[in-house]
Amino acid sequence: MSEDITYDLIVIGGGPAGYAGAIRAAQLGKKVACIEMERPGGTCLNWGCIPTKALLKGAEVYQEIKHAADYGIKVDSVSFDFAAVMGRSRKVSDNMAGGIGFLFKKNKVDHIVGKGRVIATGMVEITEGAQKGKFYKAKNILLATGCKPRRLPDVDHSNPRVLTSFEALQLKEKPESIVVLGAGAIGMEFAYFLNTFGTKVTVVEMKPNLLPVEDEEVSAAVERAFKKQGIVAHTGTKSEKIETSATGVKVHLDKDGVKSVVEASHLLVAIGITPYLDGLLGSAVKLDLEKGYIKVNDSYQTNVPGIYAAGDIIGPPWLAHVATFEAINAVNGMFGASKPKRVKNFPGCTYCQPQVASVGLTERACKEKGLEYKVGKFPFTASGKAVAINHAEGFVKVITGKKYGEILGAHIVGPEATELIAEYGLALDAELTVDDIHATIHAHPTLSEALAEAAAAVHGEAIHI
Repeated sequence: MSEDITYDLIVIGGGPAGYAGAIRAAQLGKKVACIEMERPGGTCLNWGCIPTKALLKGAEVYQEIKHAADYGIKVDSVSFDFAAVMGRSRKVSDNMAGGIGFLFKKNKVDHIVGKGRVIATGMVEITEGAQKGKFYKAKNILLATGCKPRRLPDVDHSNPRVLTSFEALQLKEKPESIVVLGAGAIGMEFAYFLNTFGTKVTVVEMKPNLLPVEDEEVSAAVERAFKKQGIVAHTGTKSEKIETSATGVKVHLDKDGVKSVVEASHLLVAIGITPYLDGLLGSAVKLDLEKGYIKVNDSYQTNVPGIYAAGDIIGPPWLAHVATFEAINAVNGMFGASKPKRVKNFPGCTYCQPQVASVGLTERACKEKGLEYKVGKFPFTASGKAVAINHAEGFVKVITGKKYGEILGAHIVGPEATELIAEYGLALDAELTVDDIHATIHAHPTLSEALAEAAAAVHGEAIHI
């Protein structure tokens, strides 16, 4: 690599948006560099989606062994090594990060380890790392630095008993007890994981429901499941004050004027994320922001020609698969490969047990929009496959237009929900009707049959309920 090179594209950030955008540009025959402070993969691969899924799998295996008698299998005793469970998640991330590095080499993407700052149109300076002080020229720049966990301003985050998802993924010992602030996907996944291994878990959520972005029936089902698992949930509850010490935390709660205090050994702050703009722009580069996020047009271009942005840095939905979609479309647009698309339909997934997945509108959103709609539901208790695998909790819910049967939204809570949701995502994008799903033969016995049965239920034609 040389300072004299003029790249067709420099990407700042190596996460799901950054590495995907860099590789796509290389596929188009462009000279590309990707600047990333650490190894490629970003938060998702290194400190988010991938390591948490490894942890959750460990929890699921432990639960299955504990319930081995349900399958007629005798297990005299079962124990776990918490440090080994955590260690496996790091190994999984290491392996996947190496894969991204290989893809960079394969596609001839220059990987520059360091922190990049845009100092002018077409010029990037390395401000940290081994190449600090070097400058690189680019015809186009794609900003994909993502977000970081939001911290509470009045809480001592230097206290090792106060965690964000970043610190939670580096735990060496299992917390005795924990208060999880925030019942979004991150909070719910860690709540399930830690509870499974014996941590006393209390979840606190300001909004009326756990997983507040999901359909209310789904949220209610998850709350029942969590209560059955022994997780205490305080919904519609504010944390007024948080006291921290060397031995634990005290969280002062307020629900409709009723005060209470919850004590625990640890606190997990899972109240959202904030854009990573620190040191990204020089004083001469003035980008328009909206609610703190970089504002882009339909081609993902900022107000400064030649500077684009994609992924979490441009705002919600903060999802890795959305970030990848945005970056690929931004690159296709900037190099004329295809007309860029903005995100319309996207699946949202939470990997606790039971799993939750959705796409499109919730029933509440349909009401707010004044839409006439119908609902079809099918419980997994009526699914032969779900009963056979001993995971019959939850249901499939599909919402359709009342007149034409167009699919408005689909919501799944139950086994493999995060895998099953793809069918309804495809149906939404392809503008299929609920009758198209109903008319498609689904293999028996499978969990996917529940998708067809829910579609049939819209017209009262489900066979197995």
